[in-house]
Amino acid sequence: MFRIAFFEAFVPDSLSLNREIIMKEIRTRIAPSPTGMMHLGTARTAIYCWAAARHFGGKFLLRIEDTDQKRSTDEATQVILDSMKWLNLDYDEGPIYQMDRLDRYKEVVDQMLADGRAYKCYATPEELEQMREAQRDAGLKPRYDGRWRPENCADKTIPEGVTPVIRFRNPDDGDVSWNDAVYGRITISNRELDDLIIMRDGIPTYNFAVVVDDWDMKVSHVVRGADHINNTPRQINLYNALGAEIPVFAHLPLINGPDGQKLSKRHGSVSVMEYENRGFLPEAVFNYLARLGWGHGNMEKFTRDELAEIFDLADCSRAAARIDFKKFEWLNAQYMKEADDNRLAELTRSRIEKRGGVVENGPDLAGVCGLLKSRAATLEALAESAMLFYKPLERDADAIKASLADGNREAFEAFVTELEKIEEFTAPNIYGAIKTVMEAKGIKMNPIAVPLRVIVCGTDKTPQIDRTLELFGKQEVLARIASGLAMA
Repeated sequence: MFRIAFFEAFVPDSLSLNREIIMKEIRTRIAPSPTGMMHLGTARTAIYCWAAARHFGGKFLLRIEDTDQKRSTDEATQVILDSMKWLNLDYDEGPIYQMDRLDRYKEVVDQMLADGRAYKCYATPEELEQMREAQRDAGLKPRYDGRWRPENCADKTIPEGVTPVIRFRNPDDGDVSWNDAVYGRITISNRELDDLIIMRDGIPTYNFAVVVDDWDMKVSHVVRGADHINNTPRQINLYNALGAEIPVFAHLPLINGPDGQKLSKRHGSVSVMEYENRGFLPEAVFNYLARLGWGHGNMEKFTRDELAEIFDLADCSRAAARIDFKKFEWLNAQYMKEADDNRLAELTRSRIEKRGGVVENGPDLAGVCGLLKSRAATLEALAESAMLFYKPLERDADAIKASLADGNREAFEAFVTELEKIEEFTAPNIYGAIKTVMEAKGIKMNPIAVPLRVIVCGTDKTPQIDRTLELFGKQEVLARIASGLAMA
């Protein structure tokens, strides 16, 4: 770990840009590696990159960093694409794949070799480990000692059978300093750095590839997790060596679990698409992640367009964000209440069918979702509640008899008579029939409502009973009542 000097933050303008840079096109990128799931932290970074670009009318790029061929998979790449689409993070360019750019990396490396900015290193892994061990024994920080720099190996014989790596010749002295858009001024001594490997077996390493990519793609802002701070001085030196303009860097504090420890699988779902599986709405996930470590006054809930209008990297916290799964679910519940009923029906149908429900011949699913959505925090919870309308009716004769005891049967049968008279089978008319019997008998609602729930729905707990009956329809309700009374 480097010894990093932090100075007082200086944030002159939105996104920590001076006015000259603001005049240029803002170009941000998200560059995940397809080696596994798309983590919540990566998704949050993508949201911030998207918002920064949209705020200034710039461009947002998607780059797939797939140079780790042993771990990269097509499946993981598809997860990235699916996650971006699900979160509605529309990108202006891409996806761009690093493995399609190998010729470009080689072109840059060859030029660096030609002018002495890079050199070939023939040190074997065993040799390097011996070097590090000796340094540790001497109380020194393990670092490459430059043994294959041209001035150090003039009399060396190139070993047979060793494929060299290409190393960047890092400056020996001075400091690397940048004004981070989140953390402020950060300075690292070049003595803390060594000559990093930039290419191995024709494949660029991370630090080299991202610099060439961001240079070629004219990325103005590199927004990423704070775990990349140690990479930034190396990359700045590469930018300088290439004569490239250095972008604005913004490092985001990591996301921790509720216990304050780094977010991991032991905390639960950390994959973006797992939240889709759990029945979260994408706009709720987008909103929650955007608010996780960034704020705008007391604003808790906002649309994509609102975020793009107000987003500023200067408002990001320097402290690690702590995820609150209960609040996450609460926010999703708010979006569920506001969601269009037809959309909820489309999203819920397959979840009901997976539970064995038969939607095709049942009540209107959009109407069911409209009735139940205010009580459901997720689509999964909504589907579970909706099973009331789409599973085979199961009733207990003893429960029916108990619901009709103590004079309830007389009141209930009087209600059935009123129910049969209804021509337009709507909730207000159904409630009107209940009220007529209540007033005539001088009773409260339970003597009618409890038998209704048990006989029509097979349970003593249901949503608003008049709306529930309306969804089932008059013919179905009367049929269930007739067969239920026969059981009593």
